Amino acid sequence: MPRYYIALPDPAKARGTEPAFSFNASGAEGFAQQLQDALRTNGLFTRWRNAQNEPDDVEPSLGAVDPTARVTGQVDDLHIDLLAETTIPGEVLKHRLRLLAGSGWQLRDVC
Repeated sequence: MPRYYIALPDPAKARGTEPAFSFNASGAEGFAQQLQDALRTNGLFTRWRNAQNEPDDVEPSLGAVDPTARVTGQVDDLHIDLLAETTIPGEVLKHRLRLLAGSGWQLRDVC
């Protein structure tokens, strides 16, 4: 299963532009849990799709879910590191992270 190493350099700024889709966590475990939920279920995708002008025109592949996805988080100095293990395609993962964290995240490595 692919592993994505993600950093939140400034967790307070790891927020999407739309609060309805954004992280609201403050600790490593909370960020990990919210990302894990976004990968395991279609809740975040469905809320985002329904907010679009033409929901039926949204690419269905963006709604991919991985019920076995696992995300762990830890604090490292002043930033948070997340490790996401999932079969979800990288582009879908990036889309979810943009919704959740805006530009406040960095993909460090993929294995």
